[in-house]
Amino acid sequence: MTDSDRSAAALSSSGEAAIRAPAGESRSGRASGHGPSPGADQRTPPSPRKHRGPLYAALDLGTNNCRLLIARPHEHGFRVMDGFTRIVRLGEGVSVTGRLSDAAMERTMDALRMCRNKLREHQPARMRLIATEACRIAENGPAFLDRVKQELGIDLEIVDRRTEAELAVTGCADLIENTAQGALMFDIGGGSSELAWLDFRGGRPKSQGRMSASIRSWQSLPVGVVSIAEKFGGIDVTPEVFEAMVSHVSEHLRQFRGREKLRQMIANHPVHLIGTSGTVTTLAGLHLGLERYERQKVDGLWMKRAEVDETMKVLLAMPFARRVAHPCIGRDRADLVLPGCAIFEAIRREWPAERVRVADRGLREGILISLMDADRVRNRASRYPSRRTANG
Repeated sequence: MTDSDRSAAALSSSGEAAIRAPAGESRSGRASGHGPSPGADQRTPPSPRKHRGPLYAALDLGTNNCRLLIARPHEHGFRVMDGFTRIVRLGEGVSVTGRLSDAAMERTMDALRMCRNKLREHQPARMRLIATEACRIAENGPAFLDRVKQELGIDLEIVDRRTEAELAVTGCADLIENTAQGALMFDIGGGSSELAWLDFRGGRPKSQGRMSASIRSWQSLPVGVVSIAEKFGGIDVTPEVFEAMVSHVSEHLRQFRGREKLRQMIANHPVHLIGTSGTVTTLAGLHLGLERYERQKVDGLWMKRAEVDETMKVLLAMPFARRVAHPCIGRDRADLVLPGCAIFEAIRREWPAERVRVADRGLREGILISLMDADRVRNRASRYPSRRTANG
C-alpha cells in the first residue's frame, strides 16, 4: 500500500494514459501514478473512438487512500481508461483504538461510491478489489467490508501481507534495471510497509507477471506513515523526533530474513533500491524543483544517495505551513511526509545502496498485470490445446 497516490498520468498521442516503461528503458512496461489530488485520479479520459478487447479493473483500499484503475490490454502492457484516487485516512486512529472510526468509514464510503459508479459505467470483464492493512488489523474491519458489500455491491478482499508485497513487485518490475543482479523494493504505506529482496543471480523471469518468483526474502513492517505520525507526531518534527522515528523503524528491520546477506550483495553486486510510495515521489518532485507534480518526470527517475540526503535535509527544515503550501506535498500529506521519510531513511541506513529508482506505480498495476497475464496464458492454452496421439 502506498502512503499517497500521486496520480498524474503520462499521455499517449491518442490522449489516453499509456502504460509503458519510462524513457530510456528498452522493455515494455506499465505504470500508473501517485498524484496530489484528493479527488478523481488525474488521468485524461480516452478518446471516444471504439476500442477492442476487455476492460480490467483494480481497486486498492489502503490505510490512507482509496484508488481505482480501469485499463485495457495494449501490446505488452495496457492503456488506462479511467481512474480514481481519494485520500480517505480509513486507518486514522486504528493504531490507538484498534477500530475504524465512524468518520473514517463515512469518508471511505463516499469514495467507494464513486468507484462503484465508475465500475458500473465501464463494466470491466475482470476485476480484483482489495483491502489492506487498516481492514486487516481493525477489529471492525470485516464488519465494515460487509457493510460496503451490502450498501454498494462492492465485494472487497482482504489480502495478506505477502500477497501485497508480491503485487507491488509485479507492478514495479519494469523499473528494475536490466543489468541489475538484484533489487530491494519497498512500498511505504499508511499502516504498514512492505519490503521485497529480488535476487536474479539464478536467472531473471522473462514475464513481468512472474517477477515475484525472484523474491528471496520479504518483510511487512507494522509501521506506515499514519501509524508513525500518530506515535511521534508529523507536524512539528525536530531532528531529534525524526531520529526517534528512524530508530523505531530500524528495530523492525533487524528481523528481516537474510539482512546481512542482502547487505553483502549490495556491496559486491549491481543492486539498487526501488521505492513506490508518495514519500519517494514527493522527494523526487522536490529534487526536480517541480512547480507542480508531473508524473512523467518522476516515474522512473534515478536518485543518487547524495541527492536523497540533500532533499531530505531540505524537507526536514521545511516548516509545516510551507509543506502545506508546497504543490508537491499539499495539506493532505503535510503531516505524513516526514514520517514516510523516516521509514525510507531507516531502509537506506540498513542497506546503503548508491541509487534508488522512483516508482509512481504499485498495487493496482500489479493487480492488472496479474489478471491480464493470467488471461493471456489461458487464451494461449485454449488456442493451442495439447495434442494426443491415437494411442493416447
